[in-house]
Amino acid sequence: MKICGHRLLIVEDEPLLRITMADALRKEGWAVDVAEDGVKGAALFEHHQHDVVLSDLVMPRLGGVDLLKRIKALSPDTIVVIITAHGTVDRAVEAMREGASDFIAKPFSMAQLVVRLSNVCSVRILQEQNVRLQAQLEQRHSFSNIIGRSKPMQEVFDLIRLVADSEASVIVHGESGTGKEMVASAIHFNSPRRAKPYVRVSCASLPESLIESELFGYEKGAFTGASERRIGRFEAASGGTLFLDEIGELPLTFQVKLLRVLQERQIERLGSNRPIDVDVRIVSASVRSLEEEIRQNRFREDLYFRVNTVAIDLPPLRERRVDIPLLADAFLREFAADRRREIEGFSDDAIDLLEMYQWPGNVRELRNVVERAVLFCRGPVVTVDELPPNVRGGSAASVGEPAQVVAMQEAVEKAETEAIRAALAATQGRRTDAAELLGISRKTLWEKIKTLEIAVD
Repeated sequence: MKICGHRLLIVEDEPLLRITMADALRKEGWAVDVAEDGVKGAALFEHHQHDVVLSDLVMPRLGGVDLLKRIKALSPDTIVVIITAHGTVDRAVEAMREGASDFIAKPFSMAQLVVRLSNVCSVRILQEQNVRLQAQLEQRHSFSNIIGRSKPMQEVFDLIRLVADSEASVIVHGESGTGKEMVASAIHFNSPRRAKPYVRVSCASLPESLIESELFGYEKGAFTGASERRIGRFEAASGGTLFLDEIGELPLTFQVKLLRVLQERQIERLGSNRPIDVDVRIVSASVRSLEEEIRQNRFREDLYFRVNTVAIDLPPLRERRVDIPLLADAFLREFAADRRREIEGFSDDAIDLLEMYQWPGNVRELRNVVERAVLFCRGPVVTVDELPPNVRGGSAASVGEPAQVVAMQEAVEKAETEAIRAALAATQGRRTDAAELLGISRKTLWEKIKTLEIAVD
């Protein structure tokens, strides 16, 4: 029973009812105070700030509504339940408008009273949980969780801030693992729609036969197995944001229907011809070039213009290497906390290798690498030994990659080797000066010399 606090105040001028309620609620675990009128009840509340107040409506000196106003002025979150007699229900409704959580009409049993208080407290708990969850969501999806001080990421931040307050449709382009969904959620949770639903749909994972029912819903009996009505993702997201991840994977036949919905802002459930208004902001994402898909007749141009009011291009991680240490440190702190490990950070050599690696899987791959490193780490810092072999080798190429990728990496290594040899020759072998000439740290230069097996004096 004690689910929204422990202290309860009963304000009731009928002695027998007051005593009976107090005894019953003490048995349920409440710490109960009692008062025979509103004036004494107000004095007790000022002293104790009770979690719940159970007050009669009609009392001498100070009635229930006036007591309610005093309580709410002192403590807006306190739950107040009004006790009303026959013929005063209208005044109880007035009390609800003033902030009462519920009312109970005389006569009532103690069992009814216990259930009524339990229900009111349960609703309050759910409301508080929703507030906390909303706060957590907003924190999780705030700009501070999209890490990057590089110029490309600063440009992304500027675009997010610009479009978040608008109703513009946004499409996010980027390689797999660059954080497209994080950008989409940041747009929603920093927009006027933040208190409304944010619904994600993975277009690539939906079988073609289920796309329409998933997005638009269906009526009972619409098809075999439709045993009950089900709302679709558009209805679920109404008032908020619908994130269509990998929109380029939608079949052409459905793209026509989607375009009509976006134009008319109405959907029809399968098995129904009744249009339903939906107020949805669309944010899309694609790993493919939709312009190329249009040229190949795999994506409708009119739909593209509908979802592409603003385009945000996420750079791959290899093009924003200055962000790698920041991201790695953030992931390290996250995983170390989860596993209750005290890890201070990365060794300088480990950071150098992370910066040298090409990251074909982008931020997602970096996150996985750091998680693995935390798992294997036994000392105060993550060293080179805790990094996976492909990262220690400094190459993005792995088993099964196309030959041209390996060839490209070899070409890069050859160019790096020549540049390092030239820098060393120009500086007469002084590594500090050579590193400065190349625009890299001395440690990075030393690691490259070792990795590329460059002979030095």
